[in-house]
Amino acid sequence: MSSHADSARHPEWQYLDLMRHIWQHGDERVDRTGVGTRSVFGAQLRFDLSDGRMPLLTTKRVFWKTATREFLWFLTGDTNIRNLCAQGVEIWTDWPLARYRKATGDDISRADFSARIVADEAFAQSWGDLGPVYGKQWVNWPVYEAAGEGLFRQRAQGVNQVADVVHSLRNNPGSRRHIVEGWNVAELDQMALPPCHKTYQFHVSGNRLNGLLYQRSCDVALGLPFNLWGAALFIRLLAQQCDLEPGELVWMGGDTHLYLNHAELVEAQLLREPEGNPRLALLRRPEDIFGYRIEDFEVSGYAPQGQLSAPVAV
Repeated sequence: MSSHADSARHPEWQYLDLMRHIWQHGDERVDRTGVGTRSVFGAQLRFDLSDGRMPLLTTKRVFWKTATREFLWFLTGDTNIRNLCAQGVEIWTDWPLARYRKATGDDISRADFSARIVADEAFAQSWGDLGPVYGKQWVNWPVYEAAGEGLFRQRAQGVNQVADVVHSLRNNPGSRRHIVEGWNVAELDQMALPPCHKTYQFHVSGNRLNGLLYQRSCDVALGLPFNLWGAALFIRLLAQQCDLEPGELVWMGGDTHLYLNHAELVEAQLLREPEGNPRLALLRRPEDIFGYRIEDFEVSGYAPQGQLSAPVAV
């Protein structure tokens, strides 16, 4: 069991303490997937992002390039998995694959399904779209306008919340409205999965940019390591674009859980101790926040312990 001194020594102890608390004391319950979880409600983690620090777990390997590719994909507003699959990123493939198998009865492998998505544009259009998930809401939140008596039409371009936050951070840093929201109630039923990391808020203190992520639902073993990286990356990119220094990431979880079939991963990870201090360098400043490429990111000081795997609950 880690001590308070452990928490002061290495920030990753916060994550391990949360994992241990959920596994030992969480409420065991049946969930949407049918797998079952142990769950707590309301959790908080805090990470200092100064001097290039990032909340990149060292007690198992986290594929930060995959997480970064996913985040950059969000910024494009794309909702089809084709671009991700072409980069070897399979984070979102299981949901369209499940829909395809159910609709057609074809028990195609994930590898073959992904390869076909990349090779066949028409197939990707039919089966690869996730609905209006994260990126769509972030950069093209739909706006409707009157089009005659009792009629409304959707504008070609909706609200770009990310661009708006960049503008507000630059021009009105003291605002309490630096928010990017993914929870579009009117479109939830069209999404493959409603947003889990749903609300981001940013706060300027002096020349430091802090960010808070509220996550309604959090898979601590598989999802949270990616979510922490993505939220910290969001702060880093905004800070660079707005001539601010990275401050603190505050993460808050609603239903914060571990899946019962992740026991082997959880128990193995809780035997490990964090080590090292990973840092991220941004090698280039593009003209705007939408111009970053995977080659612009360099991680140093990252020597993680061995990979730990567990099945994703769909």
